[in-house]
Amino acid sequence: MSATSNLGLTFTYWLHILATVVWIGGLASLSIIVLPAARRTMPEKEYSTFLTAMSNRLQQIGWLCLLVLIFTGLFQMVSHPNYQGFLVIDSNWAVAILLKHLSVAAMLILSTYVTWGLMPALQRIAFKKTLGKDTDPIETQKLEQRQTFLLQVNLFLAVIILLLTAWARTS
Repeated sequence: MSATSNLGLTFTYWLHILATVVWIGGLASLSIIVLPAARRTMPEKEYSTFLTAMSNRLQQIGWLCLLVLIFTGLFQMVSHPNYQGFLVIDSNWAVAILLKHLSVAAMLILSTYVTWGLMPALQRIAFKKTLGKDTDPIETQKLEQRQTFLLQVNLFLAVIILLLTAWARTS
């Protein structure tokens, strides 16, 4: 392997790790620290507005990180000596990578729903609240609970992806 390709692979690994830290760190801090504290200390109207703003920002960063992870991960995968071709499942490494990609696909599906389904509904409610219009508190609570639950599911999947990465590295 040449010094140039080594440098390129090193840069790819660095970007991949950086995107992982930013993305999982954001998910973890939001679901474990920020949202529970905000829920306990903020009035409902402010919490709803805060949740929408925080989620919008996390989604922007999350989608960027996911794109970086997909492209750098694919580059790393095809550069790996255990890679034998698309859907060639002939080793523990290949099984770990397949399960990792299935977990990433699940996260993409959940994130797509949250970004273009759940968040617009929550934004409409937050906008109505800022205008002083009545909203259905039960519906709002259900949507906010769904958002929190899906955030936790995404965090769980991220932890599984890290586990599968560790398994692949040791296979």
